[in-house]
Amino acid sequence: MNLHLTTLDGRFAVCRLAADAEAPAWATGALVSVTRTPEELSVICSEHLVPEAATAERGWRCLKVGGPLSFELTGVLAALTRPLADAGVPVFALSTYETDYLLVKEEQLTAAASALERAGHALEHPPDNG
Repeated sequence: MNLHLTTLDGRFAVCRLAADAEAPAWATGALVSVTRTPEELSVICSEHLVPEAATAERGWRCLKVGGPLSFELTGVLAALTRPLADAGVPVFALSTYETDYLLVKEEQLTAAASALERAGHALEHPPDNG
């Protein structure tokens, strides 16, 4: 399975709020994910929007998988995360109704792109690490 990915502009943050917190007003932008579990409220959004005091892991870059992807497809995330794992690149995966997104730390974006290309995937906008 060969997939087409696009590197999104900007840096992203993965934030942790209390389980009973309201979705924050600052969670806006072109890519936003708000997920509630009994343990937490997780927010993914543009890094520059996150308050300094927020509990957040900053410095993520995002690769968007070309979609829409059929729900019948199997192995999409495996096809992407296996080469990243083999290259020692940690990944934070996010899925939507239409496609998948992979967040990798900015300092590992070039290594991630190289690993994905070696695995036969195409990147529309090769990263420049910044």
